[in-house]
Amino acid sequence: MIYRFKASLSNSKIFMREYEIPSDWTLYKVHEYLMGEFGFSKDQMVLFRGCDGKGREKSDYGLFDMGDGAMDAVTLESAVAKNETVLEYVFDLFKNRFISLVFEGESEPQPRVYYPRLTAEKGRAPEQFIKGNADDYDKYESSLGMGGPQPDSASPSKFDEDDELEDEDDEIFDEGDFEDDEGK
Repeated sequence: MIYRFKASLSNSKIFMREYEIPSDWTLYKVHEYLMGEFGFSKDQMVLFRGCDGKGREKSDYGLFDMGDGAMDAVTLESAVAKNETVLEYVFDLFKNRFISLVFEGESEPQPRVYYPRLTAEKGRAPEQFIKGNADDYDKYESSLGMGGPQPDSASPSKFDEDDELEDEDDEIFDEGDFEDDEGK
């Protein structure tokens, strides 16, 4: 069976996508497809929220099992069977930015058609991280101590003392080791 989903952003009246996706695809496969579709970074945490038609959250599906199942163990068919007709693909956890995938119906697969497929689109794809807010992300990382070791400006470089490397470079080649362009 092929499921039809309409994708939208809560803060954009312009963005819209319509997809046809095999019902037996796992949420992880959908995640990989959307990452490629939108050019999102592969090293970021994402999750799907399963919601009913009224927008009430019923389940969270992460890369790891968060109690409701992991993305690679949950299919679109099983989510829709649980009346989770809205899947929110959260692509920026820090700012709670997500793409709503609303189940629109199902159909039989068509011969010689490759799925998943984009059937309609409008507007620009969202950026995973909003420009101008990268500093906020870096500040958050630093506050957690995740920024890595910071160089100590008071400590000298190990080559500052006597620049031994410069002296060695001069002695590597004798003047006669290379021909001039004129000598060829």
